[in-house]
Amino acid sequence: MKLLLDENLSFRLASRLADLFPGSMHVVSAGLLHAQDIEIWEFAKRDGFALVTADADFYELSTTFGPPPKVIWLRGCDYPTTVAERLIRKQAIRIAEFLRDSDQAVLILVP
Repeated sequence: MKLLLDENLSFRLASRLADLFPGSMHVVSAGLLHAQDIEIWEFAKRDGFALVTADADFYELSTTFGPPPKVIWLRGCDYPTTVAERLIRKQAIRIAEFLRDSDQAVLILVP
């Protein structure tokens, strides 16, 4: 599955994770920079993305609306892009299993 990276994460993550999650993009590439969260939510839902974020906004939308899209929350992500990349790579199998599980809506990752 492809990931849509929220604006609070580096746009570089999309290319750095392309080997694991091909077709992933950043909200900037999708023309959604400074868009309302609900617009980003609808884009991800319509185009088959899982949302990756560093804040609770999409977690709250997920508890309100449920999936799709699925949400991967890098909680407390005030760390460098390399640390975020390392975390996602380290948890790639867990992420893939989460994305396949229709019963789960949110995956919270912490370094």
